[in-house]
Amino acid sequence: MERAARRRERPDPGRQGLKTAAAQAFDPNSASAAGSGVFGLPFSERESALVLLPVPWEATVSYGGGTSQGPAAILAASRQVDLFAPDIRRPYEAGICMLAPSRRIRSENAAARRAAAPVIAAGGWDGRNSRFGKAAARVNAAGARLNALVRAESARILAAGKILGVVGGEHSVPFGAIQAAAARSRGFGILHLDAHSDTRDAFEGLRWSHASIMRNVLEDIPQVRRLVQVGIRDFCEEEHLYCRGLGKRVRTFRAQDLAAARFAGKSWDRTARDIVARLPKDVWVSFDIDALDPSLCPHTGTPVPGGLGFWEADHLLSRVVRSGRRIIGFDLCEVAPGRDDEWDANVGARILYRLCSWTLASQGKAALG
Repeated sequence: MERAARRRERPDPGRQGLKTAAAQAFDPNSASAAGSGVFGLPFSERESALVLLPVPWEATVSYGGGTSQGPAAILAASRQVDLFAPDIRRPYEAGICMLAPSRRIRSENAAARRAAAPVIAAGGWDGRNSRFGKAAARVNAAGARLNALVRAESARILAAGKILGVVGGEHSVPFGAIQAAAARSRGFGILHLDAHSDTRDAFEGLRWSHASIMRNVLEDIPQVRRLVQVGIRDFCEEEHLYCRGLGKRVRTFRAQDLAAARFAGKSWDRTARDIVARLPKDVWVSFDIDALDPSLCPHTGTPVPGGLGFWEADHLLSRVVRSGRRIIGFDLCEVAPGRDDEWDANVGARILYRLCSWTLASQGKAALG
């Protein structure tokens, strides 16, 4: 049943000693107001331990569209998420907020999308057609500007002592954020949940394509010492050879192999432990929503059958945290709301809350149940 009442702002004697007056006054058991913050929370950026950076960008999407609307749809759906979970004690009390989207990014996205459309419709730029070459150059330049904007804002958030989460947008958007995290780290790993390897070399002639994000990270961010991919089930031979050629730096757990292990009787908990064992102490989580089975995200840009279940993905995150590893930041991308329903946004908002919760727990900002 849709919540209609406003969350009552009254103190709870059982939650005294919280860091902010807003947290003490907040009632998590009441309904959210329409204009409240993410998950109906009352926190400002200053009051929040975790800051969500929305990036409404989909310049290079090559199949279905709509992911630039993902951050706003997730924000709206998040106000219907119940905040109680026995396994992580009141993670929201650490403070979570989502920033307002950048108008400049919205404007740049619209122009880049128009420039990219004929290139993508033609199957990409092969280096010969000068007309498409000029369009591809405009898209590449826009992508570079986006990276700089995201990197600068991410660096500002991190410098303030906040934990960073990026909400896309297509999967190209976290590059600048990962750069900002790398500038503050001697080395970390990426846990990459996705249907796709995203290691194509300038897919369709577009340097900053959504299908090239992990290739760009591996080539340009040396602090990323290990890439562990989970749920991959749609990739080309070039990507397979590229990842294999990087040896231990990339470990791919294909969906087909995960299913075969399950059919042979291997528990998901044991598999999750094996995946986590490949990760270093510090981990960035990059979560493309199409890692999930498409029944959970039917409107995402490139859905692929055979993905993870919601609780399989959540259990993997729990194993990362319970192993003692630290999630230094994350991104959630490729959530595209449907025209006639809110299912994708609904699922995306719940994945986002679990990402926030496990991240806060990994950094000692929330206690495990």
